[in-house]
Amino acid sequence: MKNIFKNFIIFFIVIVSIAGLFSFFNTDNPSDEKISLAELSRKIENEEVQKIEIIGEKIEITLYNEEVKETRKESGESITQTLVNLGVEKDKLSKVDILIEEESGFNFILMNVLPFIIPFLFIGVFIWFMFKKVQGANTKALSFGESGAKEADKKKKVKFSDVAGSVEAKEELKEVVDFLQNPQKFTKLGAEIPKGVLLLGPPGTGKTLLARAISGEAEVPFFHISGSEFVEMFVGVGASRVRDLFKKAKKVSPCIVFIDEIDAVGRQRGTGLGGSHDEREQTLNQILVEMDGFDNQTNIIVVAATNRPDVLDPALLRPGRFDRQIIIDMPDIKDRAAILKVHAQNKPLEKEVDLKLVAQRTPGFSGADLRNVLNEAAILAAGKDKRRISQKNILNSIEKVMLGPERKSHVLTDKEKKITAYHEAGHALIGHLLPNCDPIHKVSIISRGRAAGYTMNLPERDKYLNSKSEFLDQISMMLGGLVSEKIVFKEITSGASSDLKRITSLAKQIITKFGMNENLGYRTFGRNHGAVFLGKEVHEDRDYSEGVAEKIDAEVNDLIGKCHQKAKDVINENREKLDKIANTLLEKETIEKDEFEKLIGKKKA
Repeated sequence: MKNIFKNFIIFFIVIVSIAGLFSFFNTDNPSDEKISLAELSRKIENEEVQKIEIIGEKIEITLYNEEVKETRKESGESITQTLVNLGVEKDKLSKVDILIEEESGFNFILMNVLPFIIPFLFIGVFIWFMFKKVQGANTKALSFGESGAKEADKKKKVKFSDVAGSVEAKEELKEVVDFLQNPQKFTKLGAEIPKGVLLLGPPGTGKTLLARAISGEAEVPFFHISGSEFVEMFVGVGASRVRDLFKKAKKVSPCIVFIDEIDAVGRQRGTGLGGSHDEREQTLNQILVEMDGFDNQTNIIVVAATNRPDVLDPALLRPGRFDRQIIIDMPDIKDRAAILKVHAQNKPLEKEVDLKLVAQRTPGFSGADLRNVLNEAAILAAGKDKRRISQKNILNSIEKVMLGPERKSHVLTDKEKKITAYHEAGHALIGHLLPNCDPIHKVSIISRGRAAGYTMNLPERDKYLNSKSEFLDQISMMLGGLVSEKIVFKEITSGASSDLKRITSLAKQIITKFGMNENLGYRTFGRNHGAVFLGKEVHEDRDYSEGVAEKIDAEVNDLIGKCHQKAKDVINENREKLDKIANTLLEKETIEKDEFEKLIGKKKA
């Protein structure tokens, strides 16, 4: 409808313009008074007419008193004969200067030729317009199987120096770049160019940024496309687009082809979902053939990225296809500080800002999360009309990213506020006193996101392994809020529901996945099938009997029960400290690390 309306407006404007053009050339001078031929003949008889000018059918009359009159004659008729027929005497007519002027070429064409040509022009333009529409549709139909791969802009280069962290990954990728730039150095020793490089890592760790850095360093053509762009509702289109992509790449080889989110087309085949003509499977088959088919002389390196390596087809991962699988982990504290430094380059920071402290407070944050933290800090500072970003802005933005924005409209009653204070005090007290819990950095009863309050405990260094005793102390700490409510108020509230979910999930993992249970043996229980439907596993394969399932439930309950008792004992033994923390929260709403340690002492190593 929008295009039809637009075309109608265009045609309307054209018609009005042409009509205006005709009216401009066809409009008589408004200052000239029009008279009839009979009146003209009377004026000639009275010898009032000095001159007559004939231009086509238009007659302009100039009188002796300098007045100008106008009339028109019949087409094809002589004005002198017409005047004679009206009774004008020839001797009086001979006293009048009669000038006959031919119409100009432009006026002649405008008045006589264009009226016949314009309709044909309109018909021609209409036919051309319709033909162009049809041709465009045919062109789209013919280009349906072409890949939408875009070549990277050579002006906007990203180098490895622009990517903070991921040191090992960059070293691996530098070899690929070196191979593209100096292939002779490797081929002399019989080394073959790698077919593919697979970047594996959680979302936000910089896989796409590293791929762009490869392009910037290698200085070779770089095509990039998303895995989802191959798949269409029509069977065979994806495979056609894969062929077209590699055809383009072969013309400019050596080059790099980057496929982002390859799991969109690279999922394991034969899962039972979709028939033998499943579009995704045909696309994957074509990728496999192009990467390791009969033609293995092309210098094309395929770089792909995914955060779901567990669902990829084994044929895609074998040597000869993706020879190198580079794991990009979450950044450690050193990498986080470097990433923050990169993202802070275009942001005015106060001198007090300590990015190392920010890195310590953000364990488990990806590069994208850290970028978001500094962006939120800039927004907070701008909202308060500050010219520079302070340390407080950044620390507040960390909590906003982790928990959500402050809910100032979420006003608690005095009783609810007291329950929340004791709930968070219970978490903080147990986390501080149990040796395997991380140090408490902040306790607050200010609502953020869905939480009425929160306790922030952060590790002093990055952890890669966890022991059973650490898990048990974590569960005891998570139970601290519920136990505190039960001891102080003799009942529990719905505020512990989120804690109970996390406790149940962690306890079950300890029993079924980590093998940390002597009664059931050192094995795992249950495995998920590779088939995925709507983002979830279709079903879990229970490789254990109903009797074992009952034992698992009993062991989970027993483990949680022991942690509950430990939390209860800690709170009963330190009731005065619990009251002290809760009362301070009711007074100040927030307790930072230094104040917390002054309140109940430093954490024992």
